[in-house]
Amino acid sequence: MAYNLLKGKRGIIFGALDENSIAWKTAQLAHDEGATFVLTNAPVAMRMGQINELAEKTGSQIIPADATSVEDLENLVTKSVEILGGKLDFVLHSIGMSVNVRKGNAYTDQNYKYTEKGWDVSAVSFHKVMQTLHKNDAMNEWGSIVALTYMAAQRTFPDYNDMADNKAYLESIARSFGYFFGKDKKVRVNTISQSPTPTTAGSGVKGFDGFINYAEKMSPLGNATAQDCAEYTMTLFSDYTKKVTMQNLFHDGGFSNTGVSQEVIEKF
Repeated sequence: MAYNLLKGKRGIIFGALDENSIAWKTAQLAHDEGATFVLTNAPVAMRMGQINELAEKTGSQIIPADATSVEDLENLVTKSVEILGGKLDFVLHSIGMSVNVRKGNAYTDQNYKYTEKGWDVSAVSFHKVMQTLHKNDAMNEWGSIVALTYMAAQRTFPDYNDMADNKAYLESIARSFGYFFGKDKKVRVNTISQSPTPTTAGSGVKGFDGFINYAEKMSPLGNATAQDCAEYTMTLFSDYTKKVTMQNLFHDGGFSNTGVSQEVIEKF
């Protein structure tokens, strides 16, 4: 059921790869809620996914952009405002990648060139996106910028590897830039700390199935799905959360506040 939460709002959605991705579900739901938006992803990621199908379903245009390239982001923001017919009301940053994880390098044996690449893609890109939006005065007042994170930024999950450090940096950027965006433009910036979710990106983490099952047993409400996350994101893009900013919002069925569950006690 649609509620017209985003009627007349314009935005950019980063990271829609396939129907399993949170960004994909968010785009579908934003469309249903009355928004218009531009879809974007790195050219190499777009070749792997089915973003054209999503663009057709939502009546959206696609602008390829490497989120680590300021030049690409300048082009993306300028063209998006032009295509959509005005300043933006929302932006979703759904980007994460660890070359060390892909290559099977342990956290204690990182290739630092890979570390820097993952850090740039997963975290610094968020700063680059917001700096580009800020410099171009491309956001409407009371606009909303959201990035996706995971609570490995606060707690240790050994196989999450250097992505944990990337997420910690990402959350810090949200707080720091959120201050300036709030003071200068009345734009809010938040991160959603989502349950482990079986997306193309998430499934690259070693032992991911066990990870999901454990979180399911630990969470009083069970794991939040990609669709659940998209629905939560709609509330943050809407006018009902105008004074929520600089927050890391846990969307994980209660996992983050559970010490141990009865199911886990019985298992062991």
